[in-house]
Amino acid sequence: MIMRRIELTRGGELPAEELQRSGGLDAEILGVAQRIIDDVRARGDEALRDYTRRFDKVEIGDLRVTDEDIDASELLVDDGFAEAVSAAAAAIEDFHRRQVPQSWFTTVEGGVFLGAQVTALRRVGIYVPGGRAIYPSSVLMNAIPAVVAGVEEIAMVVPPAPDGSVDPHVLYAASQAGVSEIYKVGGAQAVAALAYGTASIPRVDKITGPGNAYVTAAKKLVMGDVGIDMLAGPSEVLVLADETAQPAFVAIDLMAQAEHDPKAATWLVTTDASLPDEVEEALEMLLEGSPRADVVRRSLTDNGRIVVCPGLDVALDVANLIAPEHLEVQMADAFELLGNIRNAGAIFLGHWTCESLGDYVAGPNHVLPTGGTARFSSPLSVEDFVKRSSVISYSREALEMDGPLAVRLATVEGLDSHANAVAMRLEMSEWEEE
Repeated sequence: MIMRRIELTRGGELPAEELQRSGGLDAEILGVAQRIIDDVRARGDEALRDYTRRFDKVEIGDLRVTDEDIDASELLVDDGFAEAVSAAAAAIEDFHRRQVPQSWFTTVEGGVFLGAQVTALRRVGIYVPGGRAIYPSSVLMNAIPAVVAGVEEIAMVVPPAPDGSVDPHVLYAASQAGVSEIYKVGGAQAVAALAYGTASIPRVDKITGPGNAYVTAAKKLVMGDVGIDMLAGPSEVLVLADETAQPAFVAIDLMAQAEHDPKAATWLVTTDASLPDEVEEALEMLLEGSPRADVVRRSLTDNGRIVVCPGLDVALDVANLIAPEHLEVQMADAFELLGNIRNAGAIFLGHWTCESLGDYVAGPNHVLPTGGTARFSSPLSVEDFVKRSSVISYSREALEMDGPLAVRLATVEGLDSHANAVAMRLEMSEWEEE
């Protein structure tokens, strides 16, 4: 048996501690990240090069990737990859164009003009992970919504390879997605550089994109000095399955998340008591041919759970309690269950809809809330790259109508100048603007 099993009974309380995992960060990791941030703020590019030497074992001269290297990436990727990037980018752009918020304005009788003005952020930074794998898909998912929103400058940071280069597939995706500049630096130090700026890397208005625990800790620490999208942790999938599920499909979908990281979390929540054994058997067979078997097995053993439920209502309660990053519904009449799902970053309906499609080509964003934060957070979207400003204008007549109400409220709160700012205008009703 690879994954730990939990059998629930009807009428019993859901074992929240057994099912959920925290989105919190370790205090020691936060402490390390804070020291790195302070050092980058003090020493700038010198600190970035020191940390790259220490953590990535790479000596970096110029931090910025040259235009020549970016242009050369087109010759270093095959036609099949280029075609896939083009198709994925088109789907991602089409989906995110449907999210673009609009400014709006209205008038109220008596001379009041109100509204909300939507403005794109000027400059953003996107973090693209490296290390265990390369992620050109993450480039597309972070950069394209920013471009659609109207962001002027997109700075990308990515950990360098052992030879000091950036993988050409990542560079090609960046060139196709509209990234303005690329820097060969990762980790908490890259977040600090984006947040506060160095001689080589101008500061940004907001940082998006997932990374390891130190990247997430750094984003938490710089939040407030710069905007962030979310505090993303290791990847997660919950497969909600019944007797109609194909055990091999369930098994490979669990493995698809487990191969990311030993800390990735996987749940199989099922109403079919015979399915767990069938899935375990399929896992053993599939692991034999997996090049990442060690990572997958460790992840499934340490962070995998099979939850057997006495009925569909309990299974749905479990799924909503966990609030997973990815939720697959491999059940009969999956669409009919959609209205019962309250908490999930992304929902995949039907036996043919594996999470991998959402990672790459479907169109919705794959930067999603983890650690149970899907209870109150949403996927990365165009709205993450814009801000709203309220717009208010009163005529003299409108001031005379609403002003006394404002004076009364300000007086109750003990804010005399607030009250007088209105009262003074009411008393000067004969003054004419030039």
